[in-house]
Amino acid sequence: MKYKDQMGRVVELGSAPCRIVSIVPSQTELLYDLGLENETVGITKFCIYPDRWFRSKQRVGGTKNLNLDAIRALQPDLIIGNKEENTLEDILALEKEFPVWMSDIFTLDDSLEMIRDLGAITEKEKEAKRLVKQIQTNFTQLSKPKKRISVAYFIWKDPYYMAGTQTFIDAMIDACGLENVVKEERYPELTPKHLEEADFLLFSSEPYPFKPEMKAELENVFPNKKVVFVDGEYFSWYGSRLKDAPRYFENLLKELIV
Repeated sequence: MKYKDQMGRVVELGSAPCRIVSIVPSQTELLYDLGLENETVGITKFCIYPDRWFRSKQRVGGTKNLNLDAIRALQPDLIIGNKEENTLEDILALEKEFPVWMSDIFTLDDSLEMIRDLGAITEKEKEAKRLVKQIQTNFTQLSKPKKRISVAYFIWKDPYYMAGTQTFIDAMIDACGLENVVKEERYPELTPKHLEEADFLLFSSEPYPFKPEMKAELENVFPNKKVVFVDGEYFSWYGSRLKDAPRYFENLLKELIV
């Protein structure tokens, strides 16, 4: 069977994969929720969900520094990666030896397409369809704020970088009814203009681990600004975690509106 991935590449498989290596955390969690316990043989050191897999599955390095020899030893019949999270060098090396299916995600629709596609490839179409429907329903029921609330979403420190347009984070900011003041593409550095326009500064738990204990420090750096800490997994994980994201967003909006 031939499948086209989200980068437009054709991936050919002889049959449904039974030895899968996932090199993206959010997609690893998706494989678990699709019921691919036995088929998934390798994950990265950042694939912390589910905890049981993290403790028992073979780890093959980090998303951007894969242990190619460890992957080769597992003899996968499918590797599942992502354009942004994995390096081109690693993917080019792996695809010479194994089928590699790549996601490329900017929007919620991209995520749902990825879930459907992987459901088809792994013969878990029924489970994928059910998950997609649940995610769509939950987002439809999300109550958005009636007034404009503008935010700047921080992903890094020293220097400060934020999520701009053409990112999945930006799509999630929009999905919960907030306005991203960062209009530049991808991940630009902070400017005074961003601070001036933002009602709230959102500090994400990943990739930089901003923590509530840093509140005093950040309020000192950004005086007269409202600092809020957010769970980055709900804004940037595009697999099955999406089914719980609307509930998280509802609670976040209550915090911002008060």
